[in-house]
Amino acid sequence: MNFFSYNTVFVVFPLRSYRFGINWISLDIIKYDVYSGPNIGLYTAVNDKYVFIPNGYAKSKAKKLADYLNVEPVFTSMANTRLIGAMMVVNNNGVLIPHNAIPSEYEHIKKSTGLNIDVLDSKHNALGNLICANDKGAVVSPMIPKEKIKQIEDTLGVEVIQKKVAGYHQIGVMVVATMHGGVIHPEADDDEIKSIADVLGVNIEPATINGGIPYVHSGILANNHSMVVGGHTTGPEIMMLTRAFSG
Repeated sequence: MNFFSYNTVFVVFPLRSYRFGINWISLDIIKYDVYSGPNIGLYTAVNDKYVFIPNGYAKSKAKKLADYLNVEPVFTSMANTRLIGAMMVVNNNGVLIPHNAIPSEYEHIKKSTGLNIDVLDSKHNALGNLICANDKGAVVSPMIPKEKIKQIEDTLGVEVIQKKVAGYHQIGVMVVATMHGGVIHPEADDDEIKSIADVLGVNIEPATINGGIPYVHSGILANNHSMVVGGHTTGPEIMMLTRAFSG
């Protein structure tokens, strides 16, 4: 969906969606819950072509979510769980899945998307909680062994740095970024924000989600078309997200 305006803000409350035009940049933000909860980022993952949705999720709801994001739905599990967003990393170049993913999951994602896909053989399997990536760069937790960095760079086609945020190793939980902007845990310091913004190549701003939750990945599903957020996200948080992802 494309919408262009100048210094205007449109809010559509009946559909629980918010459409903002700021400095000629459009962003659709839609409130949506998965499994009757606001933690949409734990169960789903997205790029500009596909949204990965747990097996068994209602097809009508999956279609609605895919339509919001202007993508195609791909039903899958990850390591035989529903925690797709917590366990896999995806951008427009590739997909990283954990060592305990089952072969049928690998084959299904490869066949359904044609994306470059690889298994990261690390003792830590919640890769989505440990890696944040857009199409330019990735920030990787220091918990991931340094010898795995080249594999991450090759699979996702990006430059990689390793870094903690606000004292936490779980960088994938702390940052969400597209090619239009990003948000970070509100306790991140200026040096952390600058280094992460440099590698991702976009503006990064502190924010919260779902009524004050600082672990922004838990409640955001974003690509370069639009953004879906958990249903507890407040108006002020919507405005923070709009500013951060305004390009």
